[in-house]
Amino acid sequence: MKALLNLFDFKSKIDYKVEILAGITVAMTMMPESLSFAILAGFPPLTGLYAAFIMGLVTSILGGRPGLISGGAGATVVVLIALMQTQGIEYVFAAVALAGVVQILVGVFKLGKFIRLVPQPVMYGFVNGLAVIIFMAQFEQFKTVVNGNEVWLTGAPLLIMAGLVALTIAIVFVFPKITKAVPPSLVAIIVVFLIVWGFGIDTKTVSDIASISGGFPPFHIPNIPFNFQTLEIIAPYAFVMAGVGLTEGLLTLNLVDEMTATRGNSNRECLAQGTANILNGFFTGMGGCPMIAQTLVNLSAGARARLSGIVASLTILAIILFGAPVIGLVPMAALTGVMIMVAVGTFEWISFRIVNKMPKQDIFVGILVAVITIWLHNLVLAVLIGVIISALVFAWESAKRIRARKYIDENGVKHYEIFGPLFFASVANFTDKFDPINDPNEVIIDFKESKVADMSGIDALNKLTQRYKNTGKKLHLKHLSADCLQLLENASDVIDINIIEDPTYKVLR
Repeated sequence: MKALLNLFDFKSKIDYKVEILAGITVAMTMMPESLSFAILAGFPPLTGLYAAFIMGLVTSILGGRPGLISGGAGATVVVLIALMQTQGIEYVFAAVALAGVVQILVGVFKLGKFIRLVPQPVMYGFVNGLAVIIFMAQFEQFKTVVNGNEVWLTGAPLLIMAGLVALTIAIVFVFPKITKAVPPSLVAIIVVFLIVWGFGIDTKTVSDIASISGGFPPFHIPNIPFNFQTLEIIAPYAFVMAGVGLTEGLLTLNLVDEMTATRGNSNRECLAQGTANILNGFFTGMGGCPMIAQTLVNLSAGARARLSGIVASLTILAIILFGAPVIGLVPMAALTGVMIMVAVGTFEWISFRIVNKMPKQDIFVGILVAVITIWLHNLVLAVLIGVIISALVFAWESAKRIRARKYIDENGVKHYEIFGPLFFASVANFTDKFDPINDPNEVIIDFKESKVADMSGIDALNKLTQRYKNTGKKLHLKHLSADCLQLLENASDVIDINIIEDPTYKVLR
């Protein structure tokens, strides 16, 4: 029993009412999104709901942290659209399962921790860009289809939709000032539903998107040839989907860590995502990953345990099996209003308050990541570019910090005491500090406050040695750390440098 409680992270008292209500609210906001993404990709609508159920249940039980909500996310579905159009749904299921295998391998080899390398400006840009995407996506609900063409609502339908959305936003904003016992999003959905149903208001509902009635997810082995040619077809999609899912998921986990001042387990989250996607592939789900919008809905409702995610997924299953007629009547205006408030809550408004305190390069990186996220809807590319630029800026700034203190001792030997790392970006500045022509016959470079970090540094030392050798002078290295000595030993075939052993200097090993 104790092991089971630890598995669910039931280590502290749980507010069951908050968790259950939060889970129901999450289910209400997840269903239309999963349906919309499935329809967008050309999948059967139920594949979206099955994905929401399977992803939500498995990751809530096995995932890397409580409070994180997973489902049929658009970021992973978009990757599979081309495969669906060219090969069909059976290949999609196979690719989803293979993506799950890749994600499990990432978790097994403990590679999920590398998400911690994402700098804060990149996080700001990612979150702010995602908030704008969530907000802009809601405008789709202000459109309708006329003669096969999508057009904006006008006249009374537009006023009704806007009024109901405004009412939802007002309830979500005001209700917490009255009581926090019930999630304001759920209250808003119920109130707007009752108003529309009670007064017979004609407005778009969940049933206008697609039918959500069905049975339990059926076990289904993808009907594809099991050969190398099939692997060649699905592997690229599987690897990209796995990467997109893990990146968005681990960034969401990182965000929840910051919001709740707790620490999740990124490798465990990788294993849970992989397991869920494998099950999706064999139970006709379209796959998915953690969903930041629904996670924020969950947290804003007060949920902090795994129970809310379990309730959300079971609620979705119950709706598929029994509740489709009722849920189909829920106005899309209520769900749109909730998602708009989620977008407002997602945006890192603090980034505006501290912008004048941030380095210019961090401001640039944050804006660039946000723009790429909004423009291309490619979260992985945006984060990758942000990390690369941040790394290059860091390398440039570190390169400028390398310096040397020079003096000649009583024996006529010139000493160069180096400060700062010697690596690819600092090689030019390092080399410029030496004067082989005018230096005395013996020169010592002291690395007590520095280190040789890479092959570029070794190559710079080799070239510097040759310059002194060509002038008939001797160069020595002193106070090298253990890893520097190892680098030089590994490169002994291409470099020959005199190393001074100093018995008073303790090399850390």
